[in-house]
Amino acid sequence: MRRDLPYALGGLALGVLLLGNAALAPDAAPVRAIDVVLVLVMVAALAVCRRYPVVALTVVAAAMLALHVRVHPGVSAAFPVLGAVYLAAWRGYRLAPALASLVFLVGFLARDLSVAPAGSPGQQIAERTALLLGWFVAANVAGLVSRQRRAYLEQVEQRAIEAERTREEMALRRAGEERLRIARDLHDSLTHSISVIKVQAGIAVHLARKHGEEPSAALLAIQEASSAAMRELRATLDVLRTPADGDCVGLARLGELAERTRAAGVPVHVAVTGQPRELPAEVDQAGYRVVQEALTNVARHAGSATARIHVEYAPAQLTVQVTDDGQASPGRPVTPGVGLRGMRERVTGLGGTLHAAACDGGGFAVRATFPLDGPA
Repeated sequence: MRRDLPYALGGLALGVLLLGNAALAPDAAPVRAIDVVLVLVMVAALAVCRRYPVVALTVVAAAMLALHVRVHPGVSAAFPVLGAVYLAAWRGYRLAPALASLVFLVGFLARDLSVAPAGSPGQQIAERTALLLGWFVAANVAGLVSRQRRAYLEQVEQRAIEAERTREEMALRRAGEERLRIARDLHDSLTHSISVIKVQAGIAVHLARKHGEEPSAALLAIQEASSAAMRELRATLDVLRTPADGDCVGLARLGELAERTRAAGVPVHVAVTGQPRELPAEVDQAGYRVVQEALTNVARHAGSATARIHVEYAPAQLTVQVTDDGQASPGRPVTPGVGLRGMRERVTGLGGTLHAAACDGGGFAVRATFPLDGPA
């Protein structure tokens, strides 16, 4: 009903115009109650012309032709019919608007000829008829052109949507192919190398125990780290092959990560503040990977250092921080490597921030903050 309101208001305005023109025209007959009823019928028909264009056109043409015969308000009686003709043509009807235009023009001309004085020149009637004929032709053509333009725009929009969907499907397919290629490369190269390390470390541990010797802590750490690397690599390969079903690591396995780092000879202290809770999978995995990469950098670059892990759960964010008391200092700036760049991409990709720099008192600090109050 709300969409019909503009048509009803337009019909009401035309009705007021018709009655006003009939009251002011010198050659118009007095307006009676039946004439007001005809105007109201026209208004009601225009109010529903959006839903019933042919019925509304028929009613409007008949009412205005009857009003013209009774009152003769002039060419203003054609205005509602022109509007109904345009709307019917815009809705895709061709025969009904053309027929209604012809019937109204013939009736209009017949009434003018019937009341014209005998022997009077018909120039004024001819001019008025030609004017109305032009208006009705224009209304029919404008309605059809508007419909064709709307159909063209809808077709263009549909093609754009289909093209966008095709581009998205191609991008997803290419991404899937690239994931499979990376998975194959990792499986063929890295998996083999880690397997060799794991087997060799296992053999060394076995031989040491066979000779009654206790394996060194470094050898046990290599064996454990290679086993953990194999597990994570398999999980990564599963994610690459089936992204929806991959088993992702998270902060719940932070204790295992700290134990492996201690076995490699780096003392690690873990502190957790706030109330631990279930995190989004992407944030949980990214927090674990940041800590893992930071501990790897401590073991590789910090020398004899102690690492401290601090995980802070806040209502709106998660903060993970790894600091060490190693050899880094503000006077010797650290050149970002692949690991730091990867950490930054992980964090910023989830809408977070990463700070990685040497501490004023010596050592290095990595601090990542992830928002939890909305989608990344």
